Amino acid sequence: MRKIIHVDMDAFYASIEQRDHPERRGRPLVVGYDGPRGVVSTASYEARRFGIHSAMSMSMAKQMCPHLLIAPHRMEVYSEVSHQIHKIFFEFTDLVESVSIDEAFLDVTNNKQNLEDAEEIALTIKRKIFEATGLTASAGISFNKFLAKIASEVHKPDGIFVIHSEQVSDFIGQLQVEKFWGIGPKTAVRMHKMGIFTGEQLRKVSEKHLVEVFGKMGTVYSHYAQGIDDRPVVNEWIRKSVSCEHTFLEDIQSSSSLIIELYHIVIELVERIKNSQFEGKTLTLKVKFFDFSQITRSVTVSFHLKRKEQILPLAKQMLKEVDYHNRPIRLLGLCVSKPSIEQRKDMVHNWEEGWLDGFQKGCNG
Repeated sequence: MRKIIHVDMDAFYASIEQRDHPERRGRPLVVGYDGPRGVVSTASYEARRFGIHSAMSMSMAKQMCPHLLIAPHRMEVYSEVSHQIHKIFFEFTDLVESVSIDEAFLDVTNNKQNLEDAEEIALTIKRKIFEATGLTASAGISFNKFLAKIASEVHKPDGIFVIHSEQVSDFIGQLQVEKFWGIGPKTAVRMHKMGIFTGEQLRKVSEKHLVEVFGKMGTVYSHYAQGIDDRPVVNEWIRKSVSCEHTFLEDIQSSSSLIIELYHIVIELVERIKNSQFEGKTLTLKVKFFDFSQITRSVTVSFHLKRKEQILPLAKQMLKEVDYHNRPIRLLGLCVSKPSIEQRKDMVHNWEEGWLDGFQKGCNG
């Protein structure tokens, strides 16, 4: 049986800001852009007691906590700390799969320290992280990635939790479906309408019916409800897309203004493609309207999309096909990707905010 550990740093960005600024410790703090349409990237645990959470608008966060401290992003610092943490992971195993800048899966079934007890390994990793960075991490341990991920949330912050094979049925049975990895708010609402609120109730629905309702994800949900997840921990990260998006300070409805903004996004996207030496043939346009509803449009060509002269005409054509005359636009995004035939049917991109003057600055971390 495999031994999988999921390590998740606690309020990563906010904890670094509190570490580096002692006067901020013990006080409600968020990291993000403090301006029009700014959003919370990370909230400290003190801020979370006020109901503040990631992706909340900064204006709402300040209303909920008038004495809230706001720190701007310092991505270079966060990346350096992340590098320190990952070096510790590789002391124990080469099977390290980074999920994001502040979390990773480790397969320690056969580890470099020849330790049998995965919990001992997790405790050692947590101690080494704290000694090296002054930051705390939470760890979940089980025999697959799905269960390890859920386990890491149980005793946050600075906790550790193990799900043994004989505990799986009861543990998942009482788990709320919105706590399942891969089930977002919209999917949870659909399940609630079906009378599915817990893992036990999800387990009673046939895989066939779940596929009819949720498509190929229905099989995944059915397996998760039974504690099944055969995905390996892989340490090879292959870039599948390069993207850029801009959130405007004011909603835009004018065609000429949108074309100008689209031009700036293309310029930024081309620079990112050049820096990453990425090659992709699919261009996706993302449009978010004033009411937060959004659509995407994609086109695949026979050549690699690298230059402004290649990307801008395609982007303009896709935007032309969007009806926005009675729906002002708050965000535009572009993504160049190289999905497989299977992925083209259901593409998911990690969009990154642009960093140009006149726009909100941010990053998905």
